[in-house]
Amino acid sequence: MSPRHPAPPQGLRLAYGTNGFADHRLPDALRILADLGYQGVSLTLDHQHLDPYAPDLPQQITRTRHALEATGLAVVVETGARYLLDPWHKHRPTLMSAEPEGRELRRGLLRRAIGIAAELGAEAVHFWSGTPDPDTTPEQAWHHLVEGCAETVAHADATGIDLAFEPEPGMLVADLAGYRRLHRTLGHPDRFRLTLDIGHCQCLEPHTVSRCIELASDRLAHVQIEDMRRGIHEHLPFGQGEIDFPPVLHTLTTTGYRGLVSVELPRHSHAATATARHSIEFLRTAARPKETEPA
Repeated sequence: MSPRHPAPPQGLRLAYGTNGFADHRLPDALRILADLGYQGVSLTLDHQHLDPYAPDLPQQITRTRHALEATGLAVVVETGARYLLDPWHKHRPTLMSAEPEGRELRRGLLRRAIGIAAELGAEAVHFWSGTPDPDTTPEQAWHHLVEGCAETVAHADATGIDLAFEPEPGMLVADLAGYRRLHRTLGHPDRFRLTLDIGHCQCLEPHTVSRCIELASDRLAHVQIEDMRRGIHEHLPFGQGEIDFPPVLHTLTTTGYRGLVSVELPRHSHAATATARHSIEFLRTAARPKETEPA
């Protein structure tokens, strides 16, 4: 299993999400990302890649581990597949579902994800709150979320895997303040860490993106990155939104963040290779220190 804090790399450790390679076989996607120069991958557990409910799951895990070792890619395991648990309803059920069976289904996925992460040597398991059911009160939803997160933290503690909880616009826990409230309610567990999505900061946080990174730096386990516009939750290719990336990447470096910085463009599988190439070229350029002009 990989240590929580890998040795400090030279520069940011750029990664790419497999939800942006939905039309590729997983080994092909990993090889492409490695060939493009990425150092990691955010692996979404889903039917077309590593299916956590497949009859041959142990064999799939072994093949994936070998592919990661062959490419040298680090990995974060993600649990945000759209229709993995319910073929009719996107991102359902959640930890807050009104029916106990639904809540247990989501908890079961998180337990499976933690086990898979341990076998792959993953750096963290990513998840989010989801949105409450229409017939659930905010108080009931919060109670169910805390209960589900507490159980998941206990399983992560027993397995030795960090969790990377993501505030998501439109969900019950939508911002950094919501994450802090949840972390506090859970009793400040060390393994309940944070995924910070750079685009989400631009979308809805009251601070600048760089300030969000500073405020989150003590809890960061994972960073997702894409372009975005204020008030519009739409993941955009770099250069199509409003974010000024050089200071953002500089802040990630100067705050000492050493985890993966994962490109999150899940609606661009139709142009996966071109988008992945453009993304790493853009981020490398944005991260490059500017040369000072001669006096």
